Amino acid sequence: MLSEEHATSGYETSTGIYHSLLPLPTHLPLHSSAVLSLPSYLFSLPLPSLSHPCFIDASTGTTLTFTSLRHLVSLAASRLLSNHGLKPHDVVLLVAPNSLYFPVVSLAILSIGAILSPANPLLTRSEFESQITDCSPSLIVTTKSLSSKMSNLIPNPLLFIEDFISDLLTNPKPTVQAPLKLPYECIKTSDPAVLMYSSGTTGKSKGVICTHANLISMTHVLSHVWGGTGNGAGTDTGTRDVYACVLPLFHMFGFSVFVMGVLATGATSVIVPDRFTPDRLMEAVRKYSVTRVPVVPPMVVMMTRKGHVAGGGGIGSLKEVISSGAPLAREHMERFALCFPGVRLSQCYGLTETSGPVTLCDGVEVLMHTSIGRVIPTMEAKIMDISSGESLAPNNIGELCLRGPSVMQGYLRNKEATSLAIDKDGWLSTGDLCYIDSHGCVYVVDRIKELIKYKAYQVAPAELEEILSSHQEIQDVAVTSHPDEEAGEIPMACVVRKSGSKIKEIDIIAFMRDKVAPYKKIRKVIFLDSIPRSPSGKILRWHLRSRISNLNKIDVQARL
Repeated sequence: MLSEEHATSGYETSTGIYHSLLPLPTHLPLHSSAVLSLPSYLFSLPLPSLSHPCFIDASTGTTLTFTSLRHLVSLAASRLLSNHGLKPHDVVLLVAPNSLYFPVVSLAILSIGAILSPANPLLTRSEFESQITDCSPSLIVTTKSLSSKMSNLIPNPLLFIEDFISDLLTNPKPTVQAPLKLPYECIKTSDPAVLMYSSGTTGKSKGVICTHANLISMTHVLSHVWGGTGNGAGTDTGTRDVYACVLPLFHMFGFSVFVMGVLATGATSVIVPDRFTPDRLMEAVRKYSVTRVPVVPPMVVMMTRKGHVAGGGGIGSLKEVISSGAPLAREHMERFALCFPGVRLSQCYGLTETSGPVTLCDGVEVLMHTSIGRVIPTMEAKIMDISSGESLAPNNIGELCLRGPSVMQGYLRNKEATSLAIDKDGWLSTGDLCYIDSHGCVYVVDRIKELIKYKAYQVAPAELEEILSSHQEIQDVAVTSHPDEEAGEIPMACVVRKSGSKIKEIDIIAFMRDKVAPYKKIRKVIFLDSIPRSPSGKILRWHLRSRISNLNKIDVQARL
């Protein structure tokens, strides 16, 4: 029971646990032996009228209704079984940009009990080789434009989405009975469903295993919060929300929102393909009466730079922009409020390890949110003192720890990393310094973890340091973040040259250019006499940032 003192914050004094202030959804019997997959759960929900669109391609106007989605998923699953020999627990690597058929392929893979592993198309071939070595996929599904990068990575031939979907549309008869109805489809909720790669709180990228139970739990909560507050599956088509999808669907934020949550509410998702631009987004808002747009902070920055579009008319349908992936600076919030008066700007927070967002601003009635919202129903939170490990009461800063049914199963073949991330009581350490105020709103203060957030993409310094250390003229190196207005943060290399070396910044940037994905590239280099390290050799990043700050102050004074 909550103490009277902390009833408005959700804090329970006796346990040190914060509980959600949002109403709980109906109970789902997701015990480990339950037979239920994410697609089966989604298609069991009371969805809107048969002709109502669930996905629209903004560039072509092509539409998928809920009925056609269900049919295509069933048909695609049938072909994957009969023509490509997929079996339950096989890993399928999906490498593709956003498209109308990304959800079709994803749900088809999951519906036969195979494991979906979506990946960023921007990764280099060597990065794909590393991921493939780790997860051993049986099949790679990709697009023809990526064939040169993806070919001959595994023995089986590539499956091109264009050809696969074309075949489904021209030959719509199933080759075996629809898998969603087959009695052998005994997919348990405890079975692995999605394998996404994340750097976690520190270190190299690791495979995050999320089960069907994890995904169903997140889907259930999102549909409850959004649908239950009038944001989703109202019975009247005219009141149902329309979401613009500009987030990458290979990322957990985009996947959980659009393939899981929005779909479950019965709302419509307008997929805006190609590279994000504010003009493309606003064109979709006008054309399809978009009401809500989930984004990452760099998109907010770009929208405010093109703020004149708000005055161009035709975007009166837009009610809310929801930002996540990295903290949003207050100056950008204030600029957004000036450019888009009347449009609510909110934030949410989630991790790959939590199967989607675990805080939402729903129910907090203000136009501009400096917090990341309140903890979702079914999720518990603690604020832990980073020195003593004690649970902290409201308005005290500590590490945010989370526990709930959407928290991952663990990291693929990495028990050590799993045990470091999740303790014996099921608490996931996020690596973020936060506090929860007296109203239950969560605020991010800083990061304990070392990750760099470049345009909301996670960049692990350790990965870049390993590559840079192979350069014959680098004695020692550390990679850290450098603030950037557009990207939020950029990777910066702090380099100690070998004796006699005259290597320059341009040489190091060129050295890294083709070795990592574009978002991981080193974009700034500074040269130091030494890298601060502990006796065990660990980089002391707080000391490093302090040294960089002092160098910047000296540089500013020298210019005056």
